[in-house]
Amino acid sequence: MASQSPQSTNPTIATATVTTPDGPTTTTLSPSIPIKLQTVPHLSDYLHPLQTFPNPLDQNPFFHPSAGFYLSPTSDVVFRHVIQDLSSPDFTSSHLAYHRAGPRNRIFFDPSRVRAAVVTCGGLCPGMNTVIRELVVGLWELYGVREIYGVRAGYRGFYSGDPVLMDPKMVHNWHKRGGTALETSRGGFDLDKIVTAIEDRGYNQVYIIGGDGTLRGAVKIFEEIRRRKLNVGIVGIPKTVDNDVGIIDRSFGFETAVEMAQQAISAAYVEAESAVNGIGLVKLMGRSTGHIALHATLSSRDVDCCLIPENDFYLEGKGGLFEFLEHRLKNNGHAVLVVAEGAGQDMIPRTDAQKQERDESGNLVFLDVGVWLKSELKKWWDRDHPKDLITVKYIDPMYMIRAVPANASDNLFCTLLAHSAIHGMMAGYTGFVAGLINGSYAYIPLEEVAVAKNPVNTADHKWAWVRSVTNQPDFLRS
Repeated sequence: MASQSPQSTNPTIATATVTTPDGPTTTTLSPSIPIKLQTVPHLSDYLHPLQTFPNPLDQNPFFHPSAGFYLSPTSDVVFRHVIQDLSSPDFTSSHLAYHRAGPRNRIFFDPSRVRAAVVTCGGLCPGMNTVIRELVVGLWELYGVREIYGVRAGYRGFYSGDPVLMDPKMVHNWHKRGGTALETSRGGFDLDKIVTAIEDRGYNQVYIIGGDGTLRGAVKIFEEIRRRKLNVGIVGIPKTVDNDVGIIDRSFGFETAVEMAQQAISAAYVEAESAVNGIGLVKLMGRSTGHIALHATLSSRDVDCCLIPENDFYLEGKGGLFEFLEHRLKNNGHAVLVVAEGAGQDMIPRTDAQKQERDESGNLVFLDVGVWLKSELKKWWDRDHPKDLITVKYIDPMYMIRAVPANASDNLFCTLLAHSAIHGMMAGYTGFVAGLINGSYAYIPLEEVAVAKNPVNTADHKWAWVRSVTNQPDFLRS
């Protein structure tokens, strides 16, 4: 929500004019800073005229505005950056803001004529079934939608199979299950076939659950639908267990993944502590970002070294991993090492064929850094300490972690994400993502989120905490 900024030495009075489906709204902020509102595409941008309807929530006694908490004013915004340096000359420059999520007074779909499609794409993630369930229940119970279809097997399911008609009774217990009841797949993105299938089947709302690759595909679908001038809304719900999608605070399933990762770390600690010169090695998800490894390390306190893609490391020589582990084994008798799957990939020898190998989504196929690191650890020890024992226990819980049901926190998060997406769609927004920004739910242009990254900032306090907890080297060669 737009709010006053902290007092400055030279406060200014600013006004922000926000164009919404209900018309322009001018908000005076005093004292304040100029706002640059990131406009979310709307069906009315390219379709004229569009009939609107009263929001049925306005007639629902449980959600009536007199309750004072439900309908969101279209002038409410969420700031992308809430921490500002008052002494900086940039403080008075414009600051990014997004539409706050929530139901609007007028809706742009007749609920009795809505045909909604829900699809899940990419790898598994805790909470996928919860999002599906809450989309179905929210559309059915809040807005009275009765045609809600599940598209099976990812993007290819739009044109290669029949959808399944869903209702609240069918999805009642889905949030208690891991995976996705709609099935998923990578690849299969054929833009013309997908959009043609959407048009032929009469879908006018499409809910796409997936990661950055899926969201890039969703941008293309939105652009093609706009080019064809179809009255179809497109919304993305970011799904990535790695938490590598930018702009938003976090993606659903991440907190569950960190919680499950700690169980693997605890097992590695027990194995390492129970052996002579024991090393517990745990590989966690994180192709391009090390958020799971970082948060699991900070949460467990049993980790001696955390290796992530954003921070290069080396094995031999002064300040290297082997020197550090030798010191730990000498002093403690054991060590626990956590490595994200994308760490050290440039150090693992590859054949010419492996350098070219890609998965169905076009990503480079990663080699197993855990298997490679275990081998290198044993070779190092056998070379430098041939008379001493060493035990390396390698634990790879990746598929176990991503296949579990969401925990309580993620289940709540999934519910609010799904409902935010529904409210935005019914309000006529399209080509957007529903996401959490600085603790508030907001609507973000889809193309922004699709290209935004969320790497671990090794210069900020969280990585400093990891270094403080583990006392691991910085791996900077002198």
